[in-house]
Amino acid sequence: MIKHVIKIKKIQDSSKEADMNSVKLAIIIPCYNEEETLPHTLKKLWDVIHDLIRDRVISADSFIFLVDDGSKDRTWEIINTAHKRSFCKIKAVRFSRNYGNQAAILAGLKESEKLGVDAALTIDADLQQDVNKIRDFVQAYNEGYDIVAGVRNDRSTDSFFKKICSNAFYKIINILGVNITPNHSEFRLISRNTLNILSGFHERNIFLRGLFNELGLDTKYIYFDVKKREYGKSKFSFFSLLRLAIDGIVSFSIYPLRFVFVIGVLISVTSFFVAVLIILDQILKFTLITNIELFKIWMTFISGIQILCIGIIGEYIGQVLMEVKGRPRYIISKELE
Repeated sequence: MIKHVIKIKKIQDSSKEADMNSVKLAIIIPCYNEEETLPHTLKKLWDVIHDLIRDRVISADSFIFLVDDGSKDRTWEIINTAHKRSFCKIKAVRFSRNYGNQAAILAGLKESEKLGVDAALTIDADLQQDVNKIRDFVQAYNEGYDIVAGVRNDRSTDSFFKKICSNAFYKIINILGVNITPNHSEFRLISRNTLNILSGFHERNIFLRGLFNELGLDTKYIYFDVKKREYGKSKFSFFSLLRLAIDGIVSFSIYPLRFVFVIGVLISVTSFFVAVLIILDQILKFTLITNIELFKIWMTFISGIQILCIGIIGEYIGQVLMEVKGRPRYIISKELE
C-alpha cells in the first residue's frame, strides 16, 4: 500500500509538468454490493491510471467516480475510506436506494460533466472488461471520435442460458429497428460534446446502449476479451436483465405496437374464415372436426393472443405514465467531492 501512496503523490507533485493537451478523464464505476471486489478494482485501476498519467495520455487531475447504487453491504464504507486517503482521487455519490445500473451510469456521467472532464469512461466494478484497453479508448478520443464503445469478442464466460438469451435479445432488438452492435457493453468512453448532448435527454427509463446509437455521432468500436469474475458474484439476475431488455425495446421501437395492429387484422380475417367454416359444416355436415372442438381451439388461441397484446400495450402505457409523473431518475443521499 505504501508503494501506491508514493506513486500517486509523485503524480500529484508533477501535475504542473503534465502536458496541457492531455485528457482529463473520469472513470465511472457503478457499484451495487461490491464489497468483495471493490478494493481489488481500485488497486488495479490506479495502476492503469498511474501509467497513463506517466505517459501523459491523460492529465494528472483525472479521477475515479464511484456511484453506490443503494448497496446494502460495506461498499459505501470502502468508498469512503478510499476517498479519505489523500493519494486517492476518488469522487463518489450514494443513492438513497437501488435505482438500477442505467441510472447509476447516468448519474456518474452527469456528475462528471459538472466537474469539467474532457471525456468520461464507464466500466463495471468487477473489471471483467480489459482495463488495458483504456489507453486505446483515449487514443480513439484523440483521433476525434465522440463515442468509443467496447464490444466483447465472445461470450465464453457466460453460461449457456445467458448466451442464448443475449443472442436472442440482440437479434430481436435489431429486427425491431434498433441497430445495436451485438455484444456491445457498458465499457464505453464518451466525449465532452456527447455529455453536453446527453443532458438534453430527460426520459426516466433510459437505455444507454440504444441512446448512444441514436445520436449518430462519430463512433469507434474496440473489441476486447472478457475475463472471469475473480471476486463476488454478478448482481444481474435473469429478471433484471429481462427488465433491461424490455426497457430497451419499448424505449426505442414502436414495432411491438404495430405487431398488435397486424395481429388484430389477422385475427379478424381468420375469424371470418372460421365463421364460414362453421356455417359450411352445418350445411354440408363435415366430419373433419366438430364445432365444439374448433371453437375451443380457436378461443384458447385468441385468449393467449389477447393477453400478449394487452401486455405489450401495457408496457408502453407504463412507460408513458412514468414519464408523465416526472419523478427524478434517482435521489443522491450522500456525496464525496
